[in-house]
Amino acid sequence: MRIAFYGSSLLSSYWNGAATYYRGLLRDLAPRGHSITFYEPDAFDRQQHRDIEPPPWAAVRVYPATEAGLRSVVAEAAAADVVVKASGVGVFDRELLEGVVAASRPEAIRVFWDVDAAATLDEMRAAGPDHPLRRALPSLDLVLTYGGGPPVVEAYEGFGARRCVPIYNALDPETHHPVPSDDRFAADLSFLGNRLPDREARVERFFLDPASRLPDRRFLIGGNGWDSKAMPPNVRHLGHVYTRDHNAFNTSSLAVLNIARDSMAAVGYSPATRVFEAAGAGACLVTDAWTGLELFLREGEEVLVARDGADVAAHLSALTPERARAIGEAGRARILAEHTYARRGAEVDALLREEAARKRGAKLAKGAA
Repeated sequence: MRIAFYGSSLLSSYWNGAATYYRGLLRDLAPRGHSITFYEPDAFDRQQHRDIEPPPWAAVRVYPATEAGLRSVVAEAAAADVVVKASGVGVFDRELLEGVVAASRPEAIRVFWDVDAAATLDEMRAAGPDHPLRRALPSLDLVLTYGGGPPVVEAYEGFGARRCVPIYNALDPETHHPVPSDDRFAADLSFLGNRLPDREARVERFFLDPASRLPDRRFLIGGNGWDSKAMPPNVRHLGHVYTRDHNAFNTSSLAVLNIARDSMAAVGYSPATRVFEAAGAGACLVTDAWTGLELFLREGEEVLVARDGADVAAHLSALTPERARAIGEAGRARILAEHTYARRGAEVDALLREEAARKRGAKLAKGAA
């Protein structure tokens, strides 16, 4: 099938946590017989911070973040068998959604792919029936989500989605895997994530508080926006960490911390890409607690779970290199067995083929009537 995918960016992870997710899924879908074009706006300095060049498994159209640029790429939806509008493009999101739905052919499969479902659902609740996605839902065949599990499915279908299916984050073992440690990233506990309003308080609680409790331990934080944040003296800030360095970042510390954003922690069933990157590298992962974690990793054996900063400090104080290695190896084995992008790609491929068959059947039934 010809897939037109309108998203934030495939080429750059700069202020764009969805990049790893897009790459893993689309890379797997291409050899399943899909021809993919990814449309991304030239915005937010992402093209100046590319992690990859256009890959062989997807054509990439970088368009000007202008009304004229928008019109040029929306028109191309008419040639696709599957039209995907992702959430959080950041430029002309409403116009993109309305435009690609209107431009796509009736027989095309129309998909809204939500990479921040908890936030989108909160917006729809606050805005009421006039929210552009709520208006568009009757025209969509599928809503796919980055996470969220049963609460998100129930909420989306309550808003009128015909079908909502979570497609969770996963691991691409060719991209994220163990590598030798790197002195640039040496620490006792490392955290990687951008500074965002709905994450900052949890970073203070789960990362900065344990750093204050353990002044003799080394803490490392990577990501954009933290340069102006006051931190304990034993915390070192790196700034943006390119995806090419994520493996070394994850393998060079005693443990790696995952901190969910407020909305994702509240909904649960929303493992971040960082969970799978760290596990794929064989890192000992410490995560804040959230509902649904057991679907991905087993507490105490494949991951350490913290309810607050005191828990993080306690885990770190008790952790030996031998136990960290055992947890990391167990987590990696679990993720490789059950949570790769090959599995997720198979899920998406099956959904698209099922939808195509359903639409053909509906067209035949309508013709016969």
